[in-house]
Amino acid sequence: MSGLKQPVLGILATALIIAISLGFISLFDFPKFSGWIATFLLCIIPMEIVMGVTWGLKHPPFVAQRSQPVRGILFSLIALATGVIVVLAHWTGVGGSISPPTPMLTQCLIASVVITFCLAIMWGGWPFTALIKNPMAAGLAVLVACYVINYIFFRIFFNYDFMKGAPVYVPAQDPHGMFNAWGCVVFYVTAIAVMFLSLCFDLWPFTKSPSLMKQPVLGLVWTILALVIGGGAYYIGVNVLKMDVVAFLVTVPIPFIFGTIFVLNMLQGSLFAKLTQPLKGVLNTVAAVVLGSLFALMYRELTEIVTGKLDAGPPAYQSEIWLASALLSVTFPFLVAYADFFTMWPLQRAKAAQAMETAGGR
Repeated sequence: MSGLKQPVLGILATALIIAISLGFISLFDFPKFSGWIATFLLCIIPMEIVMGVTWGLKHPPFVAQRSQPVRGILFSLIALATGVIVVLAHWTGVGGSISPPTPMLTQCLIASVVITFCLAIMWGGWPFTALIKNPMAAGLAVLVACYVINYIFFRIFFNYDFMKGAPVYVPAQDPHGMFNAWGCVVFYVTAIAVMFLSLCFDLWPFTKSPSLMKQPVLGLVWTILALVIGGGAYYIGVNVLKMDVVAFLVTVPIPFIFGTIFVLNMLQGSLFAKLTQPLKGVLNTVAAVVLGSLFALMYRELTEIVTGKLDAGPPAYQSEIWLASALLSVTFPFLVAYADFFTMWPLQRAKAAQAMETAGGR
């Protein structure tokens, strides 16, 4: 198995994790899965991002220097332990200690993942990585800052008036912000999908300007681009084409993000590696759109087998919530853990994994 090369390695690894993910989801009925299970798994993703991006999987050293599978297990335990702290803090601070978790709590945590992507990747952890010399401390500062910023934005922007009268509506948890909460969530995810689009292009054309590739200029320009293009896509889908906002979420940005993870992370950009930008980016994007949509379609078809029959559309959006949770709350962090923490062990042996990391394949 150590001789596996891309894209075969990524395809087999993805198939393995999808099987594990769907098997895991099948252990729970819909209320439990969409409640505590999906909510908790959202809490491990920001730590996964910090560990992979800000720490570069080199910290803490006593974990990074271990051989597989101990290395992967220890990294996973750190992410899980952080998730426990995060979910408890938000459950008491945002969720009013109400069980099962309310939509307000879950959507606040969804937004926190987007903010972490933005600060850790688009802004490169700036200003914390510039001010704090210790990488572990800088990473933890980034993580805390993401949750603080997210909570402030949550209070400013999210409004749940549309839920009034529903059993899940808790007046004390409603920030009474500026915009419909579902609209906020979908806008957030659509905007961050533009970040993944830029990664398909290896940050071209930003890379043509050395001054643009420095923080905080890169973070500012990249964020503006994400908001403009993401906002445009949202407006066309929801306002021009009149798509239901949640249907748009699970049809456009979520499949694209998932497809990009498959193309760039699991296949390690191997499909079009020999091409140059911008053609490489165009083909990466097309592949992410097509493959992500196929993954989403496959999950839709398996919904009834895995969890049972669910109703689609408002007001409950059961089918849409299941699909979003299955793809991004479960399979996504499982893929990240397997590709980064375990370096696809045992499909990929230690020497091959080390060579891949040295070459910057991650």
